[in-house]
Amino acid sequence: MDVVEKTVRDIKSIKVQGAYHIAIAAIKAWQKAKEKQVAAKKLSAARPTEPMLRNALRYLEKMNHAETLLEKLEDDMKKIAKMGAEKVPDKGIVFTHCHSSTVNDILIHAKKDGKIFAVHVTETRPFYQGRLTAKQLASAKIPVTLFVDSAARLAMKKADVMMIGADGVLSDAKIINKIGSELMADVANHYQIPLFVCTHSWKFDPLTVFGFEEKIEKRAANEIWERPPKGVKISNYVFEKVDPNKITAIISELGVLAPQVFVQEVKNAYRWLFD
Repeated sequence: MDVVEKTVRDIKSIKVQGAYHIAIAAIKAWQKAKEKQVAAKKLSAARPTEPMLRNALRYLEKMNHAETLLEKLEDDMKKIAKMGAEKVPDKGIVFTHCHSSTVNDILIHAKKDGKIFAVHVTETRPFYQGRLTAKQLASAKIPVTLFVDSAARLAMKKADVMMIGADGVLSDAKIINKIGSELMADVANHYQIPLFVCTHSWKFDPLTVFGFEEKIEKRAANEIWERPPKGVKISNYVFEKVDPNKITAIISELGVLAPQVFVQEVKNAYRWLFD
């Protein structure tokens, strides 16, 4: 199995997860591929709801500078971590849902800055990505409490801020993130808790500007229930859209911006995305 086929398999099986890490894995696989166009096509199709993956491959198709891109993305993530850490409340509680490497980088940066805080995270079925969040934060000596998904209200009642990642941002400024994200956003809004979406701006899907719909990934029913009784239908949507009116700001390498402003700044900063 060559590196491209292995990377595609690892992405599909969620061995590699998180939009940023998926993009990085794809860039490195593309670097080693002999047939660049074939590799890009296979990698782009590995996951339906991954604009950053497609944008990174499009950049490589236009610019052909993989090392430059890897350096840029690393620098961008450092900027996001620094800006995001400023929004972490000292002696407060941060709530998050699922697993976002961007959010975790922000929280670890805030810890290194000397801030004292705790994190509440929901387990995030069916793959329990919240456990990965909890494990990484605990390793960084950040106090963390894991809640079952249905206890989100309890997890958030005493929180000072909510931070989540994003797998996609649409032209209407809605974000796509792990299923349950808008439910959590509703709870945050109810308790007047600021909600920050922490993401690289290349999660923006330029195709939605032209009327195309971003596909919401739906996975196999047996991930929820291996042998459900006859007559039981299983819904296993991986992601959902979050209304921008529920979001305080999007934190990206472009700054801390209101969702609608963020969309415009992406258009200004990366015009090649729309060529």
